[in-house]
Amino acid sequence: MNMDHLNEIKKEIVTSMKIMDVTIKGVKESDEYKMAQAYNQGLRDAMNIFERKIKVRENTMTKFWLENNEVKSNTDLSIFDYGQMREIRLGLESNLDVSYYVKPEYDWAQMKEIRLGLNENLDVSPYSKPKYNWNQMKEIRLGLEENFDVTLYAKPEYTHCQMKKIRIGLKDNLDVTVYAKPEYNWDQMEEIRMGLKKNLDVTLYAKPEYNCNQMEEIRLGLEAGLDVSVYTKPEYDHNQMKEIRLGLMKDLDVSIYANQEYDWEQMKEIRLGLEENLDVLAYARPECNIYQMKKIRSDLLYAMNNTPKKMDL
Repeated sequence: MNMDHLNEIKKEIVTSMKIMDVTIKGVKESDEYKMAQAYNQGLRDAMNIFERKIKVRENTMTKFWLENNEVKSNTDLSIFDYGQMREIRLGLESNLDVSYYVKPEYDWAQMKEIRLGLNENLDVSPYSKPKYNWNQMKEIRLGLEENFDVTLYAKPEYTHCQMKKIRIGLKDNLDVTVYAKPEYNWDQMEEIRMGLKKNLDVTLYAKPEYNCNQMEEIRLGLEAGLDVSVYTKPEYDHNQMKEIRLGLMKDLDVSIYANQEYDWEQMKEIRLGLEENLDVLAYARPECNIYQMKKIRSDLLYAMNNTPKKMDL
């Protein structure tokens, strides 16, 4: 039985427990509540017995392996849980130096990542440290398998998601030093990585003050060959940036609405008016709310479409 199977059994037991709303007056005093509590306690007791038996079984298997392979061990195996014992046994069966991870401070998932590294003959010392969780260990291990310079991201201050973005950048032969900085979250790192991959001037948006959505709008503008300097300003949110970018893509005079005083919805109404060749100056004023702008734009559009055309004589 593997850990995934054991966790599935635990999940089934937990979900089968009877849950009652104790905030309802009188519930705790009801017979139904007392029966539910007794039922739930029975499930918990059964789970504890099951886990103890699994642990005894794994301990027995590990001791049996040690004895039959004439390996002496003074380690007190009782301090390890079932998952940890399983990883120790699997390591021993593969003739690995399990001393790297036979430590109670490692949970079974951390032990597994160290075991997998040893199995690939990797130098696991860069990540066989309790300060890394198993996800971080995995990213470092995968980097070592590719012979990457993992010192660029083997740092506990990086989440595993940040580590992954740096590792992928190394795989793409990018200069990851541009974004391998703790002040960038993984979403920001991804936007910078995508820009580097397309040979864009990421210095225009590789700044912590831009969130990932703002970075995306600047990146999309650079990809389209636009003059993004019009909206590369942290004071614009990503929706405002988008409206300016869409205007630039249509060769509109975005200077009419590229103003922080307009929210993105106001900007959109002005942009749509420009696309429709309307006299947007009739409503391009910050004091006009979105509903007023919509009404004026609609009226202008109606008037334009219903104006009789002069006939050539």
